[in-house]
Amino acid sequence: MVSTIRSPMTQHTVNVQMTKTPNQILSRRRFLGAAATAAGLAAVPSTALAQATLMDIISAPQRGNWDDQFDAKSSRSVAETATRVPVTSPETISFVESAIQRYQGIVANGGWPMVPAGNKLQMGVSAPEVQLLRQRLIISGDLDRSAGISNAFDSYVDGAVKKFQSRHGLPPDGVIGQYTYQPLNVSADERLAQLETNVVRLRAMSGFLGDRYVMVNIPAASIEAVENGRVVQRHTAIVGKIDRQTPILNSKIHEVILNPYWTSPRSIIEKDIVPLMRKDPTYLEKSSIRLIDSQGNEVSPESIDWNAEKAPNLMFRQDPGKNNAMASTKINFHNPYAVYMHDTPQRSLFDKLMRFESSGCVRVQNVRDLITWLLRDTPGWSRQAIEAQIAAGTNMPVALAVEVPVYFTYFTAWASEDGVVQFRDDIYQRDSATEMAQTNIGTGEDAPQ
Repeated sequence: MVSTIRSPMTQHTVNVQMTKTPNQILSRRRFLGAAATAAGLAAVPSTALAQATLMDIISAPQRGNWDDQFDAKSSRSVAETATRVPVTSPETISFVESAIQRYQGIVANGGWPMVPAGNKLQMGVSAPEVQLLRQRLIISGDLDRSAGISNAFDSYVDGAVKKFQSRHGLPPDGVIGQYTYQPLNVSADERLAQLETNVVRLRAMSGFLGDRYVMVNIPAASIEAVENGRVVQRHTAIVGKIDRQTPILNSKIHEVILNPYWTSPRSIIEKDIVPLMRKDPTYLEKSSIRLIDSQGNEVSPESIDWNAEKAPNLMFRQDPGKNNAMASTKINFHNPYAVYMHDTPQRSLFDKLMRFESSGCVRVQNVRDLITWLLRDTPGWSRQAIEAQIAAGTNMPVALAVEVPVYFTYFTAWASEDGVVQFRDDIYQRDSATEMAQTNIGTGEDAPQ
């Protein structure tokens, strides 16, 4: 993907390749600065002219993309995964069926070689393992055959590795380390089986899902908001831990709560909050959690024996505010698992590679964009009104004028219109189990940290 930037010196447009890292961009700037300095030393009277000429070259629209390497054409081959076709679209089924045929051919021809894990491989490395890496990437379609087989980890391999990482849900940094070796050495047979399992799941959802709907893909820890058959928003998600799994479900979003109260499920009271109170008797106070009895009266934490065998039979309710486990927003839909979608005060978790941190509920990055879309047809709830209510800090349930279907799904493999095949870890080990198996399902969200 290419981004457009205005040069403050020339007001020309500069096209910058979005796959470059900040260090690469900084290196480029240093190079250009050094080049300008050298030109000035060689011809002092023409410094201004040289600088202007240099900037004109950089900014020229016909120049194309400025590359850090002479053969950096390959670096532009990183797959652009931002397709507008939903994972649950009938179109995706045909893309996966084509991928299955291709992978059947790969398997019939002996699959691909394993790359010995151990040494970190990256740009500039020359090692025998790189030959195997090239073969592996050529067979899977990440590296063009014209790149050839050699020991050199050049920019062609760099671009192919980034493409591979991108379609396996990894940060495309071009470095073969622990997290890249793992999917790299999954056999072609296993990948074919994964595609065949997931095309069954996709076919099960091939009917009409709604003019507008929300789809949560658990293994990818991602969310799509779909309208008229096209993705209009994507959100990074945090889903359930392996021992507190997010369930597969179909429902309808009927309510958004701004500045919600958080009521702890019994499982979290027993597993998390009581042990924390034994360590720190001020935990409830610091977390703005109140104890409420069956008559609605508040109970003092000091009156409870936290070392008792059983947790107190009280409601543990957290006030709205910055400490709230759901932060600004809760998205409600009817389901038997007591799960929901929500904001979180722990936004740094969205930057983690493995986003399986919750007790079953789904945390949504940039949740205010999603609820603005959900409340679009609900009078009086523009983005400005939503922000004003959140800033006020008072609890406000908002019923949607038109309920929006929501689907919690489990897709570990799919494909897009450009032939790029996506794979994700079978985090709950369901690919080889009975379809739609639901074990160790979570019941509610984590206690506040």
